[in-house]
Amino acid sequence: MAVTRLKRKDRKNKARANNKQRIIKQLLATPVIKNVDVEALKAQFSVSTPATTTATATTTEAAAE
Repeated sequence: MAVTRLKRKDRKNKARANNKQRIIKQLLATPVIKNVDVEALKAQFSVSTPATTTATATTTEAAAE
């Protein structure tokens, strides 16, 4: 009895295995964000926002004169 090879099924199985490996590699490649200092981030945004509001206030005062 001759051995027949299921070529289409073989390609499908290899593609499934490659896809699973690719998904695992992508998940492992994404960096995990740890120890984020939320207060420091809030301080950065609160520092930068008054600078823009004072600049717009001086611009509107100069335009009013």
